[in-house]
Amino acid sequence: MTGEAKLIFIKTIHTLVWLFFNVVIFYMLYAVIVNKLDKWLWIGYGLFLLEGIILLYFKFFCPLTIIARKYSNSNKDNFDIYLPNWLAKYNKLIYTSILGFIVVITIYRLYN
Repeated sequence: MTGEAKLIFIKTIHTLVWLFFNVVIFYMLYAVIVNKLDKWLWIGYGLFLLEGIILLYFKFFCPLTIIARKYSNSNKDNFDIYLPNWLAKYNKLIYTSILGFIVVITIYRLYN
């Protein structure tokens, strides 16, 4: 497998993982808005906690980004994922903000 093929493979996997976490976070947002604090919401929290631990361990870089770096010299934020550059650049900020909003609503739902 060539370096370019490996990068395409990594970008594809990274994009699929990103899509999976989008489904998870938007389910969590839906669940707290409609007051459906079910096991899937808590599994979502567990998945994001695991992702946070992984990001901390890798100094706030996704392990797939670290692997992809071996096959690209690009300075673009989306060199390792099939996303628009602006979204890849602000991805952590956007989704951390959404998750923070979910946490606030969850706390409100639990205590009201």
